Amino acid sequence: MKSGIKKHAVTRMQQRAIPSFVVDLLQYCGTAFHSHGAEQIIFDKQARRRLRHYLGGDRGLRALEPWLDVYIVLGDDGEIITAARRRSRIRRR
Repeated sequence: MKSGIKKHAVTRMQQRAIPSFVVDLLQYCGTAFHSHGAEQIIFDKQARRRLRHYLGGDRGLRALEPWLDVYIVLGDDGEIITAARRRSRIRRR
């Protein structure tokens, strides 16, 4: 599920202190859903379970705690448009 990344997303990741490995983990373990005409990928409960398994337990998951509220938005072409931190609950429709 690897995809390209737009310059805007790189800039936002730098401004918001989001490491690229977190974006990689989102693409690998995250849960995707459609919202407002784009696809978002988040660490929801199921994604955290997959991430815990991928990292080998709770210790690895605790190390990523500061970035578990990060999400990315993908465009129609599959490229990452932006990355940000959730400030409120994401409601799925």
